[in-house]
Amino acid sequence: MKVLFMGTPDFAVSTLESIIKAGHEVVGVVTQPDKPKGRGKAVLYTPVKEKALEHDIPVYQPVRVREESVIEELSKLQPDIGVVVAFGQILPQNLLDMPKFGCVNVHGSLLPKYRGAAPIQWAVIDGEAVSGITIMQMDAGLDTGDMISKVEVPLESDETYGSLHDKLAVAGAKLLVETLELFDNGTVTREKQDDSKSNYAIRLTKELGKMDFSKSAVELERLIRGLNPWPSAYTSLNGKTLKVWKADVLEKQFDGELGEIVDVTKDSICVKTADGTLAFKEIQLEGKKRMEVGSFLRGFTVEKGEKLGV
Repeated sequence: MKVLFMGTPDFAVSTLESIIKAGHEVVGVVTQPDKPKGRGKAVLYTPVKEKALEHDIPVYQPVRVREESVIEELSKLQPDIGVVVAFGQILPQNLLDMPKFGCVNVHGSLLPKYRGAAPIQWAVIDGEAVSGITIMQMDAGLDTGDMISKVEVPLESDETYGSLHDKLAVAGAKLLVETLELFDNGTVTREKQDDSKSNYAIRLTKELGKMDFSKSAVELERLIRGLNPWPSAYTSLNGKTLKVWKADVLEKQFDGELGEIVDVTKDSICVKTADGTLAFKEIQLEGKKRMEVGSFLRGFTVEKGEKLGV
């Protein structure tokens, strides 16, 4: 099939690679414009653009994909289908309708539950036991199109956003190629979403990572995993930002105020929450590198009774 691929970040690269390996013709790649990064403001290609250039695929980087001139240019490629994976722009209806089979989206959750920008992170934060991939026929709504195929991916007890992201990228690539075969042989079927079962997975912000110790230890531990590696859960210690990368929930209960350090062991800093105790295991103090708490305590003194977040 002739595929017009639209995607931008690392999550989309596996799918692009799989389409190429399966023997489909990628007639063009549409990705977000390059952006300057770092102190030197060097222009950084998107991961999808880098992969497309490796395979000599034409790359298009419109600031606004909905411009008529852009759609007219893409229509000259005469694609059979559009494949969209974390592209980063809303597609207009005339672009969705342009390919022979329309456009499909590789969505990082089991629809209809998690629509929106951050379904992978919220599956971890909310404590889901299972996530997955949904291939969806795109329409003008936000992740509201008919579902074509799904695959489930179970979450481990220590699953982070980063680890689930990588699992879903691989699962999505495989499922998309299988779905293209359904279009190719005319056996594709579609199922409408039940809107009453949907939630909106809001985009993450750095502010979301601020730890609120009036929540339970279980909730905070999931937040830590769901925001690892970005934007990270954090609090403050002696006026400095303290990022928390890993923590355990302890059954042992301690007296004390919310956010108070109630115990310090050789490899843990234990903090009182509204329900249970949270044992920090891997942290990063402002101006320092990320490290296990055992290593941190060899260079810094942390006392019981100190209060976090003040």
